[in-house]
Amino acid sequence: MSASEPRHRIESVDTAYQGWGRLLLATLRTPDGSRITRQIEDHGDAVGVLPYDAARGTVLLVSQSRPPLIFRGEAESVFEVLAGRIDPGEAAEASARREAEEECGVALGTLALVGHFFAMPAVSTERLSLYLAAYSVADRTGAGGGIAGDHEDIEVIEMRLDDLWAMGMSALADMKTALLVLALRERLAAQAWPPAG
Repeated sequence: MSASEPRHRIESVDTAYQGWGRLLLATLRTPDGSRITRQIEDHGDAVGVLPYDAARGTVLLVSQSRPPLIFRGEAESVFEVLAGRIDPGEAAEASARREAEEECGVALGTLALVGHFFAMPAVSTERLSLYLAAYSVADRTGAGGGIAGDHEDIEVIEMRLDDLWAMGMSALADMKTALLVLALRERLAAQAWPPAG
């Protein structure tokens, strides 16, 4: 078997639940001929973006109630980058700009792609396209907060980079946020952060 040949082959897929996303049950044939069933969560691809203002030394983050965290008995929310699902037919960059307007009330210009990542490839089809984007005070177009009808109740947090660095990685419980914060730190270090004033 070559590296390009799949080791498992999907024989059938049944939909166990259909709503905002789908829960699928896939029956696979393994290389030794066995049949196994695996769950697949499928809700489409998503974007995440971390806006930063290098001149003022700030980033925009959000916080909102997350039912899975409540279910686990954890804190209700964590610091997160702006993120959301890519709508059908929408380009990832357009989605990132839309989410920035909806969640933070900021109009983004150039987006710098950090990469495409599978957050949970064992169970989810979701691929995250992650970006860094410069912003300034002039780019703030509104209060943000999300779409009222969706009950997102998003809190917009403009945080100083020095405070973010001081918190350390352990304070960033959300994986996409931690990854983008590391990417930003690397980018700013390459540009000799902080800028000479």
